[in-house]
Amino acid sequence: MVASAGEQVQERLRNYLKRDGMGIRKAVLTLFLNDKSFTTEDVYTYLDKEGFDVSYRGVSAMVGLMNTRLGILSIDVSGDHNVYSLKPGHRDIVGLVLASY
Repeated sequence: MVASAGEQVQERLRNYLKRDGMGIRKAVLTLFLNDKSFTTEDVYTYLDKEGFDVSYRGVSAMVGLMNTRLGILSIDVSGDHNVYSLKPGHRDIVGLVLASY
């Protein structure tokens, strides 16, 4: 049986969160779920204030991976900084997966 696109996204998210030992990935996904759009700097500042020990480069890599490998973020490259947001069609899927973690 072939999995639907939504089921494939759910599976990728579950696998991604399984390797989230410190909760950083869940925190970033929750941030995107609760608000609209963020630059890498915004995400870095949020994680730093939440007490996570992160580097700017690490956050940049994490957000980039969410964009390319998970396929759940859209990116606006028109300004000085890339602005990432959760794709509208994936909001419910991300919420469902986060609720199970």
